[in-house]
Parts: sequence; C-alpha cells; structure tokens
Amino acid sequence: MRKYTIHTLSNGIRVAHSRVGATRIVHCGIMLDIGSRDEDTDNQGIAHFWEHMAFKGTRKRKSFHILNRLESLGGELNAYTDKERILFFASLRDEYTERAVELLTDITFDSVFPHHQIEKERQVILEEMSMYHDDPDDSLQDEFDAVVFGKHPLGMNILGRQETVHKFRRRDFTAFVKTHMDTSRIVFSCVGNVPAEEVIRLAEKYLGKIPPKKARQHRTKFLGYKPRIVELKRPVKQARCAIGRPAYSIRDSKRGAFYMLTNILGGQGMNSRLNMALREKYGFVYSIGANYVPFTDTGLFAISFGTEPSQLERSIELVNQEMAKLREEPLGKKQLAAAKEQMLGQLAMAAESHISFMMQMARNLLDTGQVTSLDEIFNRIQNTSAEQLQEVAIEIFKESRMSYLTMVPNQ
Repeated sequence: MRKYTIHTLSNGIRVAHSRVGATRIVHCGIMLDIGSRDEDTDNQGIAHFWEHMAFKGTRKRKSFHILNRLESLGGELNAYTDKERILFFASLRDEYTERAVELLTDITFDSVFPHHQIEKERQVILEEMSMYHDDPDDSLQDEFDAVVFGKHPLGMNILGRQETVHKFRRRDFTAFVKTHMDTSRIVFSCVGNVPAEEVIRLAEKYLGKIPPKKARQHRTKFLGYKPRIVELKRPVKQARCAIGRPAYSIRDSKRGAFYMLTNILGGQGMNSRLNMALREKYGFVYSIGANYVPFTDTGLFAISFGTEPSQLERSIELVNQEMAKLREEPLGKKQLAAAKEQMLGQLAMAAESHISFMMQMARNLLDTGQVTSLDEIFNRIQNTSAEQLQEVAIEIFKESRMSYLTMVPNQ
C-alpha cells in the first residue's frame, strides 16, 4: 500500500507526496482545475494554447532556457490539457528535484506570452488540428463529444477552432488566466525517493510565494441531453462508429460499479464481450472498446470501432445486443468473480507506474478532496454485486437513450 503526505500552503495550494524506494527518478507536477470546458465559443482552444505557451517564455527565461533546464540533465518536461485539467509535469533524477519544482512554478505562474512565440505556436497548433482531423479515430472522438454534449463547453474540441486560434493575442491569455486561476484548486504532486519534509520545504519556498487567487467564473453544468443520430461522410475506406451517452459524475456513488461494467462490456482485455462478439465470433472489427470518462457534474460513456461499410449496420446491432444482455441478465457467480479478478489485476498493473500515481493523487484531491488508496478501490470492487451492475446497466445502457455517430466513405 502506497503511503502519502498531504500539506496545504497558506495560499491554498495543496501538496501531495508519496515516497517510494528503489528509484532514482522523481516525478512531479502542478495540476490546475482549468480545462477546455472553462472556455466559451469566442475563446475556444485557449486553455490548450496556454499550455503550449507556458514553454515559450517567462519573466526570467526564454524558450530555449526552459527546454534546456531539465533536458540537459536527461530529464523530461511536459504538459497536457483535457476537458477539466491542465497539468505541467517533469521527470528527472531526484538530486535535481529543486530544479524541477522551481521550473514548474516559473512556467505555470510567470509566463509572459511573447508575441513572436504566439505566432510560431499558432502555426504548430493549426498543424496539430490538421493532424487530428486527418486521423479518423481522433476525429471520431472529437465529433462525438459534440454529438453528446452539443453546444455545451464539454462538446467543444480541446484544440479549438481555426477561427479562434487565429485571433488569440497576449491579452487573451492573460485575461483567461486571471479569470480562472484559483490557488485553492491547484495541486502540486510528487512521487519519488525524496523525504516528504524536503518536498514540503521546496513547495513552501517556490509555490508558497504565489499570492492567493480566487476564480471569478464558475462552470456551467451540463443539462438537457437529447439522443442524436449523426452521419458524416469523409474520405475514408473503413466506416467508423461511436455509440454512447452521458453517464455518472466523478462523485456519483454508482461510478465504481459502472467502471466495472464498462470493463466487462468493452475493456482493454481481449475477452471483453464486445471483442468476443464482433471480432472473435464474426471478424467484423480489428478492435473495439468501451470507455467511461467521469467529469465533475456528468460523465461520458462511449463505444467506438471501425468496420467495413457493408458490416456497419450489423455491427451496431451486435453492440446493442451485448448491452441488452447486461441489462436483462445479471452476472452469474463465476462471471462476477472473473470480472472482479480481471479488474483487480489491471488496476494493480497500472498502480506500478509512479508517474501515473503522481497524476492520480492530483486528480483525486481536485475531484474529491482526498487520495483514494488502491486498497479502498479493491474493497469497492470486491463488494460490488451482480445486482448493482445490472442496475447501472438498466440505467445507462438503454438503447433509446444512446447517441450514434457514423463516419462513412464519401464515395
């Protein structure tokens, strides 16, 4: 069982640290409770653009010095943006932990958004958008978000739109940061063979100097879902399909059972029900999966696959049949026990990753105010009943409440 320390700075920033042995690498990051859902139609894509610009210049460093600061030591500096979070993180040898903490603080809170770098990075992001648009699988997911969530910010593409990305200026970044920065909704997370006292000292030294800030804007809840059926014609040879709907939020008590149900239906194992039905039995797909992503006020359940256009209709029927079975037939004792063992094993494997645990601690603190231990998760899985799984299947797997997005050849 992993042990961890939680400490809160005077400005509200929380520090989470887990000391692990037998490693010379420390992983640390600053996670902000800001994401693409905090945008509106006029500044769509600015959170992701900000993430890029954080590497392009601060009050005391130019772009080269930021990139070279850790890479010259064989370390890594990276970032990502999703619907509700931005994370700046670093990995390097633990004797340079202070260097990582100082640099992460600098790029997170002291970016100056140089004009010439904005122009350069604008082109990089436009190329990134083209790359995603040209990839049918990535494009399918982005389009499906819009099908399910409509014009709500959760339905907007994280990368933004070409029109908005073209117009961003320095003042737009500073205004967005000023509006959404909230030190009580920031977590500095660290995993490595470093004493907790040292991590807290470094956090106090660098992050403790940040003035307390409160966000001026609050998120709009997603309401009013209506199922939709959408067909897109694209220059593809294989048809793609996404099927899904809104699901449970991060704080919903049924979330754990639904994770397990999603894993049974279309998890990463080759023995998932969807894989067995569509690939192993009929050979209709190369891969098929189901995914569940919870947000603060709702969630997204989605199944996705590719198949020959002539097999698309039958494939959709088979997917609906598998969901119907889970609604109508509770798992037997052996099936339930096997599903639990598989999920426990997958979680145990994932928990071996120190960098993943660093991210998990930060997400947990922002989502629920506490770090959920692996033992707690295991207990919840072990205590999940077949009746609970069937209950969430009846609630979420209603065929009439599903949205469908198909991407078919335009010739």
